[in-house]
Amino acid sequence: MGTPGRTEDVMADVVVIGAGQAGLSAAHHLLRRGVRPAAQAAPGERSVVILDAGAGPGGAWRHRWDSLTMATVNGIRELPGMPVVEADPADPANRAVPAYFADFERRFDVPVQRPVRVVRVEDDPEDPTELLVHADGPDGVPLPLLRTRAILNATGTWTRPFVPAYPGAADFRGRQLHTADYVRAEDFAGQRVGIVGGGISALGLLQEIADVAETFWYTRREPVVEDGPFTEEAGREAVAGVIERVRQGLPVGSVVSNTGLRWTPSLRDAQRRGLLDRRPMFERITPSGVLEADGTTTELDAILWATGFRHELRHLRPLGLHNTAGGIALEGTAVRSDPRIHLLGYGPSASTIGANRAGRAAVTALLAMFEREQAVPV
Repeated sequence: MGTPGRTEDVMADVVVIGAGQAGLSAAHHLLRRGVRPAAQAAPGERSVVILDAGAGPGGAWRHRWDSLTMATVNGIRELPGMPVVEADPADPANRAVPAYFADFERRFDVPVQRPVRVVRVEDDPEDPTELLVHADGPDGVPLPLLRTRAILNATGTWTRPFVPAYPGAADFRGRQLHTADYVRAEDFAGQRVGIVGGGISALGLLQEIADVAETFWYTRREPVVEDGPFTEEAGREAVAGVIERVRQGLPVGSVVSNTGLRWTPSLRDAQRRGLLDRRPMFERITPSGVLEADGTTTELDAILWATGFRHELRHLRPLGLHNTAGGIALEGTAVRSDPRIHLLGYGPSASTIGANRAGRAAVTALLAMFEREQAVPV
């Protein structure tokens, strides 16, 4: 974008980055508490700009695979001020949930600017209280520099699929893809498919693909599947564990990734079909398959990495938020070392119910910070 030209800069008290569940929740509470869209704010009014990299409403739900229906998706929490999601159980989640998000944006007149991809956030060298947001619009065209006093970051994880580095991966002649690339089981019809991962997504895709292909399931550790329903107590324990890691500034996953696996009718059926014959991780990838842990080889046409995601925070790197342990310590949703930055959908708030709560909590904390700053004598 070149040297900032102050006549072209846009100023907003708050910038919300991301318009998934957490970002929309934050936007809702900001608008409800009198923060005005920057384009409409009068002098002296608090203002907000809401940016989203997607081409339309829905966040990561826009990209879920076609076979993930409203009947099979994990619980979806309603957006604030909205009724519960009402959709036919057979409806694909990648259409039903984005439609619900779009209805929310229309109903509450949420002024999301999209597609806008934030590429870098840095301190303003001319004003230590402000941040500079560099962003690209359609076709990668740089947008005017955006200056702000605070960031509510709700960029999620979908844009950062994690695939572990494995010896021989570059030489594999078959297809390698991540959960984020998966569309439908029929794409693997008649093939031999290795599925890597021990989570809910891995098991769901394993069962789908097994209907049309020969599957081989690999995990680093022996999966533990527990009997009985997932209780509120177990949920609280999972959340507490993630909160403690965030408090200590340790690297974290989502609450969902810490809840473990439970036997369901579909998993019992998969067990009866012999689909849960788990193999330890292979030693290396060969041009035509994998070298197994026992020294044998297995021919594969495709490897599907259901190995999770990382938080999309690369645009915040110039701020130096990560500590030596590789994590980011938070107080509530605010970064401990820089309370101008709030991380929503990070750690304990990486679930639909957690995202709603985080959006409300972040707005409350941020507005309180603004009030304290305003009360300080010049």
